[in-house]
Amino acid sequence: MVQVTDLPRNETGIATALGILKQHFADRFHTGQAMRDQHAHTTTWIKNQAPDAVIFAQSTEDVAEIVKVCATHKVPVIAFGTGTSLEGHVNAPAGGISIDMSQMDKVLEVNAGDLDCRVQPGVTREALNSHLRDQGLFFPIDPGANASLGGMTATRASGTNAVRYGTMKDNVIAVEAVMADGTVIRTASRARKSSAGYDLTRLMVGSEGTLGIITEITLRLQGIPEAISSARCSFPTVEAACETVMNVIQYGLPVARIELLDAMVVQAVNGYSKLSLPETPMLLLEFHGSDAGVVEQAEAFSMLAGENGGSDYQATTTMEERNKLWQARHDAYWAMLALRPGCKAVATDVCVPISRLADAVGAANGKAAELGLIAPIVGHAGDGNFHASLLLDMDDADEVARAEAYVSWLNDLAISMDGTCTGEHGIGQGKRPYLVKELGAATGVMEMIKAALDPDNIMNPGKILPA
Repeated sequence: MVQVTDLPRNETGIATALGILKQHFADRFHTGQAMRDQHAHTTTWIKNQAPDAVIFAQSTEDVAEIVKVCATHKVPVIAFGTGTSLEGHVNAPAGGISIDMSQMDKVLEVNAGDLDCRVQPGVTREALNSHLRDQGLFFPIDPGANASLGGMTATRASGTNAVRYGTMKDNVIAVEAVMADGTVIRTASRARKSSAGYDLTRLMVGSEGTLGIITEITLRLQGIPEAISSARCSFPTVEAACETVMNVIQYGLPVARIELLDAMVVQAVNGYSKLSLPETPMLLLEFHGSDAGVVEQAEAFSMLAGENGGSDYQATTTMEERNKLWQARHDAYWAMLALRPGCKAVATDVCVPISRLADAVGAANGKAAELGLIAPIVGHAGDGNFHASLLLDMDDADEVARAEAYVSWLNDLAISMDGTCTGEHGIGQGKRPYLVKELGAATGVMEMIKAALDPDNIMNPGKILPA
């Protein structure tokens, strides 16, 4: 298990703040151990560091009040969405208050003519898209898990549609946030562009709750495409599949999704989803556009894939078949668990330039074999991002040590290829040692920003920046 350090606790301040907040929030204030553990990190191999209390916020005013009390008594504050983050973002290494945002779950405004909406942070991406469907609109960022939009904004999430629609940083127009002293700010208007001052929106997107707590988000929306076509194609090697991805991007083919599954993942998906896909590396794709456009895109991809040994190419516009294929992709995590029953899946991600993707994935597969690890790989291949999911016996100390060595090696590999140690999971606690390696002196600038906006280090301490 990855060990993280407990930070010094302000026992007097925590006790005083808990007394004040308990009186005000009554039945929305919880100190039971099970509730506290649930609001710390549980999804991977990072040690659980529980907060001292959990409060369910229902409004921006609630969040501001909690933060003001905590600021007065120098008590840490950690925002909690759905708990699907993977790098220890919601741990409380110095104790403090976890603010659960799940009851702030309203879609506040939809401006269909402007293709934007305003939501509270507890709205999940699936709930938003259900709300929008009748208006012919959708929100395209799909990280797989049904994450909250506040959490997705805070971690600068991405996902399967990023190759066409970008990541959260490209789709957040503005946020409302409670800063470390309890002040409520709005970072921008709904205008599609602005030259007014510093870009505080981009500063807050990806800040992982270390600068402020996001309480509203204004998001870009898209029209549901006239036609959607999904396709799959098998390849003799991972390298051939990745070469095809590079060709697709260079060709300018406007794919909406292009996902890589290595042979082990395909084997797992076949067993879990009752499919009969060829158990070799595979690309899953989706094309958006007009009826004629998606057919042309599918045909162009078929040509490019054939040049790299692609086979068993199949495309469909039928909703049932498309949903079946993408559901199998989203179920890949559960499918991989079945490859080694009783073990834990520890997912890590990196991102490299497209031209280095084949080298990186090939090296990652080779290193896992060298260390005797089972590490299936899936990837949002269209932007060079891939995930290795280590299937581990957490009671085997030697195996866990080899896994830690693998993750460290993979991060260093990506950085050496002019890539990043995390394409979409965020830094949190787990990736902190690699941020300085990747960005060097720029982390010092981040430290100055953090010190200016949060001088008492109460906003999600122990995350992103080096100790």
